[in-house]
Amino acid sequence: MEPCSCDTFVALPPATVGNRIIFGKNSDRLCDEVQEVVYFPAAVHDNPREHLQCTYIEIDQVPETYAVVLSRPAWLWGAEMGANEHGVCIGNEAVWGREEVCDEEALLGMDLVRLGLERADTAEKALNVIVDLLEKYGQGGNCSESRMVFSYHNSFLIADRNEAWILETAGKYWAAEKVREGVRNISNQLSITIKIDREHLDMRNYAKQKGWWDGKKEFDFAATYSYLDTAKMMISPGRYCEGYKLLNKHKGNITFETMMEILRDKPSGINMEGEFLTTASMVSILPQDSSLPCIHFFTGTPDPERSIFKPFIFVPNIPPLLDTSSPTFELEDPVKKKPRFQFKPDRRHPLYQKHQQALEIIDKKEEKAKTLLDNMKKLEKELFKEMESILQNKHLDVDKVVNLFPQCAKDEIRIYKSNIGP
Repeated sequence: MEPCSCDTFVALPPATVGNRIIFGKNSDRLCDEVQEVVYFPAAVHDNPREHLQCTYIEIDQVPETYAVVLSRPAWLWGAEMGANEHGVCIGNEAVWGREEVCDEEALLGMDLVRLGLERADTAEKALNVIVDLLEKYGQGGNCSESRMVFSYHNSFLIADRNEAWILETAGKYWAAEKVREGVRNISNQLSITIKIDREHLDMRNYAKQKGWWDGKKEFDFAATYSYLDTAKMMISPGRYCEGYKLLNKHKGNITFETMMEILRDKPSGINMEGEFLTTASMVSILPQDSSLPCIHFFTGTPDPERSIFKPFIFVPNIPPLLDTSSPTFELEDPVKKKPRFQFKPDRRHPLYQKHQQALEIIDKKEEKAKTLLDNMKKLEKELFKEMESILQNKHLDVDKVVNLFPQCAKDEIRIYKSNIGP
């Protein structure tokens, strides 16, 4: 069992149908961790001395931040995955290698996901934001809501309407690969080998000083900064390889529903079960035609096979997503008080609570389980048809879309209540 083992995918034309880029991610974390789906509007920050409190540290604020929708562990500031109003999507992965992980509190990889979304209107600009912050503040700190410290370095898959970037880090050192077409995925290992489009200026020299690279043979980032035999990487039985196979199996015909099927796949291990499980999932449609809206689907609940992918579209005046927002504890939150994590509060949001009650029925009552799952699939199919109609007809009813995600969450809760009672 691989801890915090996420998978992030992207498919670009000609691998996809309809001239769209499709982004997908499973967030695999401790089974009792609640993940919420939250929206933050665009904002102007007039005070040049204003600071921003991230999960552990304060950093300088910027004059303007973009609207974002995030799927995040409810205890922290950042996000596992999300999108912004300009169609930028980011997901991160835990990675380990030869460079030691810093125990000191700095920016979490999940903080960097949110910061990239809030501060960049293209994928490459988001990459710039992340590497600049990495250089200035570093990465580190406990990545779980626990007294037991669990830290890691991060890799990122960043996509927009036109392209995608893979960014992989080892401490402050990094390499990036541009993805212009086809398919690409990342998991819990460094995967950039010899195709490096951008890099930290001192990355190769540092590896040479450490004795990881002789300066003569062709430079391979994954082989140098981790313990991977990159020649065997694509034939290993791990999730990275399995994900790559699933993407290639559907290459040329990938739709947003295909991506959801991949995220729901249990034999590959991509849809995880057990102590670490898939706590939330996200799929985004990024049309290359800028006149069409980007559509972002979130579950906000564990196990995508037994969850509903609910659509979100950026329009003005979106209300708070109350049914997928966890309780807040302000200054009494054990994450904010030192020593941290002295107790664990109940962070379950309304959708999560009803979903968990429904899962108990699915596991115990076969007849009720079939009715429940059928109703969930029916609602999801209706939503997919509605979203496809928006893209095909190029018509967006803003008044309806402003409450799209909140209404879907309420409809999902209604299905659960009809099977489990109030």
